[in-house]
Amino acid sequence: MRLLEMSMGSILPSTDYSSYINSELTNSVIDMRPQAKMDFYDQERETQDRDQLKKSQNDRLRHLMRELPNNQFYVEKLARAGIEMDDIRTAEDLKRLPFTMKSELVAEQQAHPPYGRLLTYDRSRYRYFHQTSGTTGLPFKCLDTQDDWDAWMRAWGCVYRAAGVCEHDLVFCAFSFGPYLSHWAAIDGARHIGALAISGGGLTTEQRLRMIIDNQCTVLVCTPTYALHLAEIAERVGVDLQSSAIRITIHAGEPGASVDNVKRRLEETWGARCFDHAGATEVGAWGFECQARTGAIHLNELEFIFEVIAPLKGESIKDATRGELVVTTLSRPGMPLLRYRTGDLVHLLEDLCPCGRTSVRIKGGVLGRADDMLIVRGVNLYPATIDNLVRSQKAIVEYEVEIRPIEGMDDLLVKTEIDEGSTFSEVREALLSEFRSQLNIRVSVEFAEPGSLPRYEFKARRYKRIVDAAT
Repeated sequence: MRLLEMSMGSILPSTDYSSYINSELTNSVIDMRPQAKMDFYDQERETQDRDQLKKSQNDRLRHLMRELPNNQFYVEKLARAGIEMDDIRTAEDLKRLPFTMKSELVAEQQAHPPYGRLLTYDRSRYRYFHQTSGTTGLPFKCLDTQDDWDAWMRAWGCVYRAAGVCEHDLVFCAFSFGPYLSHWAAIDGARHIGALAISGGGLTTEQRLRMIIDNQCTVLVCTPTYALHLAEIAERVGVDLQSSAIRITIHAGEPGASVDNVKRRLEETWGARCFDHAGATEVGAWGFECQARTGAIHLNELEFIFEVIAPLKGESIKDATRGELVVTTLSRPGMPLLRYRTGDLVHLLEDLCPCGRTSVRIKGGVLGRADDMLIVRGVNLYPATIDNLVRSQKAIVEYEVEIRPIEGMDDLLVKTEIDEGSTFSEVREALLSEFRSQLNIRVSVEFAEPGSLPRYEFKARRYKRIVDAAT
């Protein structure tokens, strides 16, 4: 049997995704009650009226375009489209430009190593090097000037302050600290707002737990999957996380922190408030959840311009609210991206948030990726949908999914590890019932020995497609 691992960037069949966007998962609300005090990174700018915000965006866009005549990649890209740099003066003008694709950026670096012709300035001006993991292809290398990195810090300042993190907090970043930009930005961002930050690099999970407890850390930053793994190990070694000093957990890398049952389990396990945020190495930390807890995350329109397009055809839709998110970086001229297709599926909200911020929000965070949709017995599914159903069963400690061709159709097998106090047959029947009642599909559920399934520190890769059942 030959398996092909599937991550959040894997190439899967693409088709209509409206059934997922309209599902109950995205219609739920976590906690609508506003807090007595809302925290801001830059309250004046974050609460400015929409007209003033759009004027500021256009001013910064024009400034960005004045920098780009030295960026050979975009000089040629715009020339092929018959567009002059001076033609782009407003966010509306951006829609005349062709999209920028990640595959295009990777190909550029292959053709012109090591960084492609993506740099606006001489290399001596750059101070920060990072790259993507390359789990779904070749790694993409990113360079930032000091000014670019300052923009990263402002974006992370918004992430932290919106969650209520302040200079009195002690932030533990449970990352391995390889060349991955998000890890370094998270720890520098904590320091940027005046908090004490601790790196969890080079430690085992048990050592990280000990550091969290011994240092009385108040904020945890990691993927949702790894936070649950930390909780699993804590239970095994007798650490009571609910009595720890952790009061806030912040997660990215996966949709989990905006998935109801995942968020609920994180909060119950850690005895803390869980916040989602979103970003990408190529563009920056572009979204964050606030203390109003409305089940949506804010788009950081202070640093980016956003669009929503039809994901399959790649067409811009006037006043679209549901589709693929497209991002233009306003504050990263050293390695800018214009109309970058993120691959992230979102549902845009334009009503104002109770927190007072005037930025638009996306309902339910990132709903999935355009290339991650599964078609199981004719039903369109995203990993977040499955994650929500599996995490509804508290007895399931870890799981893995195989997508197998059976009689010409994809069949979904869920391998499950369960806790010691539960009976597999009962868990199996409950999970099968959830899939039938919520999605009206039949799946297979299989027992996995405790500890046999992989655990993930970075982005989870639970989905494996069987590409050849005969081998």
